[in-house]
Amino acid sequence: MMKEHTVTITETLRKEISIEAKNPQDALRLVEENWKNGEYILDADDFSGVVFRTLPRERGGEAR
Repeated sequence: MMKEHTVTITETLRKEISIEAKNPQDALRLVEENWKNGEYILDADDFSGVVFRTLPRERGGEAR
């Protein structure tokens, strides 16, 4: 008998940004601000990997 399973697919996009800043914390803040403002758009060209996982099942057979 076949049972139903839930599988998650997680794709990762990655882009390296060079930015001038006083220190690493400022660089991180600036890039995060710029990203929130839509200055960096990650797309399929920035694909870095994919992970497939089945979700654990609770007692009673329902997925969490």
